[in-house]
Amino acid sequence: MNDLLKRITIDPEISHGKPCIRGLRYPVEMILQLLSSGMSNEEILQDYEDMEHDDILAALLYAAKLTEVKSTHKLDAA
Repeated sequence: MNDLLKRITIDPEISHGKPCIRGLRYPVEMILQLLSSGMSNEEILQDYEDMEHDDILAALLYAAKLTEVKSTHKLDAA
């Protein structure tokens, strides 16, 4: 798991400091949005040739780690 999380980088000079994939300009947020829109892993990898399958897994794991909280509050849909 830690090897996957090492793929997530945060650099204020890249994508305004948002968590990204391996220093590339692919924010974790974008990967999650692509997946939630219905794109398959294979479609994402075809569209973004320098991305690897483990990058997608890393984005999912990072998001999962962010939800490990003691309490939650309902968010209104935007």
